[in-house]
Amino acid sequence: MPHTRSQNSRQLYLRLLSHVRPHSRVFAVALFGMITAAATEPLFPMLMKPLLDGGFAAGGSTRMPPIYFALAIVGIFIARGVLTFLGHYCMAWVADKVVLDLRAGMFARLLRMPTRVFDDETAGGLLSRVAYDVANVSAAATTALTVLVRDSIVIVGLMAWLLYLNWELTLIALVIVPLVAIFVRVLSLRLRNMARSAQRAMGDVVHVLEETIECHRVVKVFGGQDYEANRFARAISRLRGFNMRQKIPEALITPVTHLLAASAMAVIVYVALQESLAAHATVGEFASFFTAMLMLFAPIKQLTQVNSALQRGLAAAESVFGMIDSPQEDDRGTVTLARARGDIAYERVSFTYETRTEAALRDVSLRVRPGETLALVGTSGSGKTTLVNLLPRFYAPSGGRITLDGHDIQTLTLESLRGNIALVSQDVVLFNDSIYANIAYGRLAGTSERDVIAAAEAAYALDFIRGTPEGLNTLIGENGLRLSGGQRQRLAIARALLKNAPVLILDEATSALDSESERQVQAALDALMRGRTTIVIAHRLSTVERADRIAVLEQGRVVDVGRHAELLARGGTYARLYRMQFADQPLAATA
Repeated sequence: MPHTRSQNSRQLYLRLLSHVRPHSRVFAVALFGMITAAATEPLFPMLMKPLLDGGFAAGGSTRMPPIYFALAIVGIFIARGVLTFLGHYCMAWVADKVVLDLRAGMFARLLRMPTRVFDDETAGGLLSRVAYDVANVSAAATTALTVLVRDSIVIVGLMAWLLYLNWELTLIALVIVPLVAIFVRVLSLRLRNMARSAQRAMGDVVHVLEETIECHRVVKVFGGQDYEANRFARAISRLRGFNMRQKIPEALITPVTHLLAASAMAVIVYVALQESLAAHATVGEFASFFTAMLMLFAPIKQLTQVNSALQRGLAAAESVFGMIDSPQEDDRGTVTLARARGDIAYERVSFTYETRTEAALRDVSLRVRPGETLALVGTSGSGKTTLVNLLPRFYAPSGGRITLDGHDIQTLTLESLRGNIALVSQDVVLFNDSIYANIAYGRLAGTSERDVIAAAEAAYALDFIRGTPEGLNTLIGENGLRLSGGQRQRLAIARALLKNAPVLILDEATSALDSESERQVQAALDALMRGRTTIVIAHRLSTVERADRIAVLEQGRVVDVGRHAELLARGGTYARLYRMQFADQPLAATA
């Protein structure tokens, strides 16, 4: 999946801010609160001058009532507290909205990514991007901006007051600014690189964790606990290594900045004493100058520390926008097909996976007439699954074309093409939801309970559904964990029955059933296939004997086509496969 590294920091940051724009009103309130609070910072050192000169100096001519000074101090901090709360709360609100919008955008793109992306990317890597990377992005978009705006204003205000009091001494303080800027610049590149590496390492951690959870039965049965623990330890150690390498520049920034600032302050104190500042400046002026200088430490520290959060955020932005900008499934088709007749033709179709050099399909030509059942048989790796995966356009052919009712499927909209296809696979996919939601899934959501019950009954699933605690409302766990294999398969068949599509793909749909359930479900499938174009991938040849035609694939090519008895009589690949499965039975008896 491509990253957005071609964009420089400025472009990335501007793009981040574009996601703040929809919430500009709340953002403006946050900025107002921060800017106004920051503007109150110079008031305290400004108050020091009249307080010392007029309040404590001997014979002060402009002595103010003490209550005024007391009220002024309390008022400054009350105003600062209210404004700071307003700014922080509104900025946090905007940050959460930016995270929400980005996560929604990433998930929307995830749903429309080409199948090849899921083949190439680990699930852990994709999960890490959506779950973790986007959180760092919000820090760059809002928190970093908060610090930049607030502390920059504080620094400008304090520097303005310093210049007013003594511009010569203030110029000495300004010498540290380019030194700090150069130091921060040098560390930024390392921070960004380490942040990128840490994000990838987090993806590896999530990947190991996800695999261990999903495969926990295999881990337990084969004693893989120590192996998985070591694998996880390596992943988290690698993540810790990158995190610690980020901490080095982060930890250096503050002490180096403080050292530079302290050096400037030491020079200022030395020069002030050498010039006998007290001879031409009041005690209040000197105290005010020194207080303002000390108050500069905090905002300078914040500005230097925000760089690490900013670099992490920009590295995360590369990952987030890389996902958002990744290609969607090719859906340039313009033809909308209502209900298809089911006339399918493969015309000299070839296909090669991007990660392989050997072709999975070679010059395959097949015709499936409306209402016909075509069975695909062959050894593992012969191209059966690839052939059916091309029909819903999970992949695009490398050569040749596939037509549905005479239309090249590349010219059809994905919605209308897939709306005409139902799929029942041996790898049953169910969701952690109710039985009803798993049968009436996707565009079938909202189907009446009567129709769902009818589909479940046709799939011989109604008996076990009635035996569950809440019937159709029973939650089945992740991928149907609370159901048996046969029950999960029957729910998948019920889902296909409810869709009532004219084209049906069955990938060994009865493989998980016991003998009794298989007979029941096979009867339901026979009823379902009647009048529909059906392509059956068969591993057990006994399930395809009644198919209208059988296509035999070998090394990506169709080597024979015919009915069961015809293929046995020819004595080719099909007959050899049949003998291997039924070696203990005479060939003539099974024919």
